[in-house]
Amino acid sequence: MHPNQITLENFYASFTRLDSDAMAACYAPDAQFDDEAFSLRGHKEVTGMWHMLCDVTKAKGADVWKLSYSGIEADARAGKAHWEADYRFSTTGRMVHNVIDGQFEFNEQGLISRHRDRFDFWAWSRQALGAPGLLLGWTPFLRNKVRAQAAANLQKYLASRPA
Repeated sequence: MHPNQITLENFYASFTRLDSDAMAACYAPDAQFDDEAFSLRGHKEVTGMWHMLCDVTKAKGADVWKLSYSGIEADARAGKAHWEADYRFSTTGRMVHNVIDGQFEFNEQGLISRHRDRFDFWAWSRQALGAPGLLLGWTPFLRNKVRAQAAANLQKYLASRPA
């Protein structure tokens, strides 16, 4: 098994346990992360997001948290993984089952330098937001509103953490 595949296995095993410190150790200092809700640059932002999501899940939804992952592959430069998460969306309290495919790039030290997660935003928004997601989840308006709220939540979270 390639060492970068082991990095991804460690990342998802840590995520299953909501161990954001172990997840953070998998990222390079100049890491980049993008998905439907976040576009993050640098270790502080990327790992801050995972710390925030894990902390919120522990506080408001650990009783229903479940993560499964499969299809992890990696070589010296790139990797991929499929993962599915069941959780309570903290803003609405609604249950979500999200299906995500991740793509990764690694630096020479075997740390994640780029991470891109893709999922069906409309499917997610219907579950997480209910009627607004059903009616508007396919629109750029709702996607941009969710992105703006996610960015604001992360900045507030990062400001509350010791440097």
